Amino acid sequence: MSAAARVLAQAKINLLLRVLAQETSGYHSIETVLLRIDLADEVRVRITNGRSLDCAGPALPTTGLGPTEKNLAYRAAVAYTEAAGWPDGFAIELDKRIPVGGGLGGGSADAGAVLRALDALSPKPLGSALLEVAGPLGADVPFMTMDAPLALGWSRGERLLPLHPLAPRPVVLLTPDFGISTAQAYGWVASDRGSYAPTPAVFDPARLATWEALPRIATNDFGVVVARRHPIIAELVDSLRAHGAAIAMLSGSGSTVFGIFDGVPDAAAVERSTGHSAVATRTSDRVVRVELDR
Repeated sequence: MSAAARVLAQAKINLLLRVLAQETSGYHSIETVLLRIDLADEVRVRITNGRSLDCAGPALPTTGLGPTEKNLAYRAAVAYTEAAGWPDGFAIELDKRIPVGGGLGGGSADAGAVLRALDALSPKPLGSALLEVAGPLGADVPFMTMDAPLALGWSRGERLLPLHPLAPRPVVLLTPDFGISTAQAYGWVASDRGSYAPTPAVFDPARLATWEALPRIATNDFGVVVARRHPIIAELVDSLRAHGAAIAMLSGSGSTVFGIFDGVPDAAAVERSTGHSAVATRTSDRVVRVELDR
């Protein structure tokens, strides 16, 4: 029987996301606070002779996830084999529960889960070097690979400072029936700003790790530019606030909007008032461990 590992690839929300200057490479520097939530894809990795990727689940688009070789989870496995010289083959199974194109980092979570699973199975784990494999795969992949539920990130998101975990809080997610391309969202920011580029802020990491402080710094530079093109985003944010959310905003470049509540919210009431399916989950104070099946 081939060695296998299973792990829940937790989604993330951005409690802070500031888009800074555009680099000569075309990428923008950012400042962000990333927080894992309990909503997760289920990822299973087996060591085999060939290479394969199978996707299913309630959040899988009817058109699928595109070419296998471009899928982040598959690319993560290939990157691991090139870095570690092992394994020769792998089989990845994804059960998609995180909305695709919603700004919740589902693809990055899957990639990070694959890296963690392979390292748990490896006869010679990469350990801390795993983040070096994660970096080139995408801005959110290093966070999704590290063992921290909450972190301050800057540069392109690959420079990370783990923060003290916060006690779990209820979350309601609202996802419109359209996704938003991250590249397009960055283009909207650049178009709306022209030559203006905000300066980096100075954050006290200790203050970022308390629920009392976070509403004062919670902001997302994509929120205004996305809502200008899709007014439903602002309407959903307002509705979550009206239902008592202490923090309500766009996650990533969207299109998912989240609300964090002090107490258990009435998700059904939110759903009725917005006409959008409401997903109830929680913020996470831990990263789910890899389970081995040898």
